[in-house]
Amino acid sequence: MSGASLPRLLVWLRTPLGRGFALLGVATLTTGFAMASQQNIVANYFERELGLSGAQFGYITAIREVPGFLLIFLTALFYRLSLPILTAGALLLLSVGYTLFGVSDSFWTVAPWVVISSMGYHTWLQTQYALGLSLTTEARSGGTLGRLTAVNNAGALAAMVVVFSGFHFGWLTFRSSFVLCGLMALIAATAIVSFPHLRDGEVQAKAATREPIVLRRDYRLYYLLSLLDGGRQQIFFSFGLWVLVHHYGMGVPAISAVLITVTAFSVVAGTWVGRMIDRHGERQMLAFVNVGYIVALFGYALIDNIGVAVFCYVIYSFIFPLSAMGAAIYLRKIAPVADIAPSLAMGLTMQHASAIAVPVATGYVLNFVGYQIPFLVAAGFASLTFLVTRRLDPTQQKSAQRLAEDAARNRPAVAVAGPSAAGRLERTPAGLVEDAAATISG
Repeated sequence: MSGASLPRLLVWLRTPLGRGFALLGVATLTTGFAMASQQNIVANYFERELGLSGAQFGYITAIREVPGFLLIFLTALFYRLSLPILTAGALLLLSVGYTLFGVSDSFWTVAPWVVISSMGYHTWLQTQYALGLSLTTEARSGGTLGRLTAVNNAGALAAMVVVFSGFHFGWLTFRSSFVLCGLMALIAATAIVSFPHLRDGEVQAKAATREPIVLRRDYRLYYLLSLLDGGRQQIFFSFGLWVLVHHYGMGVPAISAVLITVTAFSVVAGTWVGRMIDRHGERQMLAFVNVGYIVALFGYALIDNIGVAVFCYVIYSFIFPLSAMGAAIYLRKIAPVADIAPSLAMGLTMQHASAIAVPVATGYVLNFVGYQIPFLVAAGFASLTFLVTRRLDPTQQKSAQRLAEDAARNRPAVAVAGPSAAGRLERTPAGLVEDAAATISG
């Protein structure tokens, strides 16, 4: 960063938009650290400390996903809360749940903390995208979410290094690691409370109102993407690390090394991927991603080799955030602003309708057949999702409410248009996002 760029960056950070980016960046970084640390150790914790079986991994996943299924009702219950306050409360629950993981000694004593942390985790999953989309215009949505993904992955990478070093040298135990996860989630909750009220990067006088529940036929393809994604991803997250730990005997340091590889790759490529979504559209990106899922899941299931399994895990883990990102951008293009947050919650609820049933069913199947069958089922979900992506056409699928919102927004712009209007529009606060990115990288 040049000496001349630093003062511009400091001035930008004092604006509401700059403050919003900074606060969401801190929350994203620390939440990424907390979640990655927990993911890194939880499979070994369940296997070695609590003695859970393969089937119980599926059952605990189903318990974890119940709050995700109930998310639309929780969001409706608290719909009067602003998004920052709702998000801060969710991160506080995440902090409490993660911290108390370490006091467990059995399946049933860990289950309450799984539920509590899951309530926070799943609420964060939908509000982080809504907050991120409020920082920018529709045309720059992919780039902005890509940058936030890179920040999340930077936090995750730091977590992997800390966990790898801590367990390798004996500095950390499972219980102290869970306390660290809780502390980082608490920092995130503290940061996001002061997030400003924004829309398309512009300051709003008050928080946007939200409908308690949104279920519209116009968003049916988004819901279908969510339903199919839920079945696929929960199979992989229930048993992906379990196979590496149980079948191939990988310990915490080895798992950490795998996750460090994934996360380092994601940090480097996250912003670039976001720009590619803006350039080529979410339809093409989602199709590409689901082809990648199919290849990785078949490789995981059909080739009994630790090198291939690790490679497939890395590929799958790198591309899986793109599904939620692409679906959120598609929703943004067809829905009015007021529908985005509750519709993201509805999508997560539908995602978890399958996420509850599928891990239980596949966990039961593991009692009678090899681990390969669940991964073949997951590949089937990815194949169906690929077919759905071919039907996405946001320019032709906008809801009536979104069309009315666009018409209302464009009327004033036509009235004031003049020789200098284009220049003024280019310098809106949302446009300053690109300037800030150039300043930081410069």
